Formats: sequence, structure tokens, C-alpha cells
Amino acid sequence: MFTVFLKEINTFFNSLIAYIVMTVFLTGTGLFMWVFRQYSVLDYGFADMSTLFSMAPFVFMFLIPAITMRTFAEEKKDGTIELLLTKPLTDWQIIIGKYLSSLTLVVFSLIPTLIYYYSVYKLGDPEGNIDSAAVTGSYTGLFLLGAVFTSMGIFSSVISGNQIVSFVVALVLCYIVYQGFFFVSSINAWGEFSTLIDQFGISYHYDALSKGLIDSRDVLYFLSVITIMLLLTKLILGSRKW
Repeated sequence: MFTVFLKEINTFFNSLIAYIVMTVFLTGTGLFMWVFRQYSVLDYGFADMSTLFSMAPFVFMFLIPAITMRTFAEEKKDGTIELLLTKPLTDWQIIIGKYLSSLTLVVFSLIPTLIYYYSVYKLGDPEGNIDSAAVTGSYTGLFLLGAVFTSMGIFSSVISGNQIVSFVVALVLCYIVYQGFFFVSSINAWGEFSTLIDQFGISYHYDALSKGLIDSRDVLYFLSVITIMLLLTKLILGSRKW
């Protein structure tokens, strides 16, 4: 697993993929955070980072599929997947190695945004007038959201030998699971079940964490979705033995 992890990390950072992805993420969130007047903290007048945490999931929907689309699809296209599968590695070691390497790149993209927190902290009146508990919860939610999107991206890559197809499938899947259940629950036809339907979506649990209260039920939801997506990835990868 560690061998696969190192191989994927080296591949990322020896190409332009990692640098382009991180630059796009930081530029996109930075523009919303500081430049666009409708969202800018400077014009908003309150020392909080809600703009970052409300816009980051949608940036992630494009960022993470771009990271994960090559994990298995490229191996299939180049014909190296057979060579990888003949190595003394289990399917789980391959999947987890690729998953963790992609998630590591997502985390590397998030770390520089801590500068935003420091900036808002210093700009507060008085200095430090920011809800740090809410920021901590939001970062926890954003990390877990990234972990879920990464698992969906890995799954999308294993079902196709084309990187573009993998990207599109991951993008659609991330959007549906993030916002789809909310839109369905908004239909005036479910009555008392609308809240239950909404709870199946990621946005419900992400918003709960963004309030600063880290509930074990929300964390368990994210971990469950990650587990399901990785199990499906294992199922598809293992189908070659059928």
C-alpha cells in the first residue's frame, strides 16, 4: 500500500496536475473570499469565513474529480493495470494507496487556506473576533467532504478507461449526493419524510458541522459513505476474477 501511495504522490508532483489543481482551488476560493463584492469578507463586514466554506464544496466538485480521474483510468488506458495487479499487492492495498495519495493532495490544497483564517483573525474588531469553534468544525466538515468526494472519484475512475468520462461521472455523482437529496426533499410531496430524505445528502451533515458542533452522527455518515464507495471500487476491481 505504501509503495502505491508513494508512486501516486510522485506522479502527481512530477507533473503539472498537482500544481494546477492547487492553484485553481486557491485562486477560486481566494477570489470569492476577498475580491467578488457579493461574497467578499471585506465588504461583508463580519469576521467569519462562511464564504470559503460555502463555496469550497462546489470548487471541490471540479477539483477532486480532476485529481482522481487518472488513478485507475490512466492505468487502464496505458495497459499498466495488468502489471500492477500482478504485483504482490491485494486489491485493498492498491485502492487504499491510490485513495490516500489523492486525499493527501486535497489536504495540501486546504492547508494554505489557513492564511485566510489568520487574516480574518487579525482583521477582526477587536482582533480575534472570530468564531474559532465554527471554523474548526467547518474545516473538519470540509476535510470529510473532500474524503467523500475522493472516494467517489476513485470509484468513477475504476469503472472507466477514459479520464474525461471518469471526470464527468465523478462530477455528476458528487453533485447529486451533495445537493440532489436536498432538492428532492424540497418538493412539496413528502410531508414529514422530507427531513429524512434531506439527511441522506451530504449538504445536511456538512452544514451541521459548519456550525461548530462536531456530532458523531455526522462523522459516522461521512465515514459510511466513504466505506460504501471504496467497497464498490473493490467490487469493480475484483470483477476481473469472475
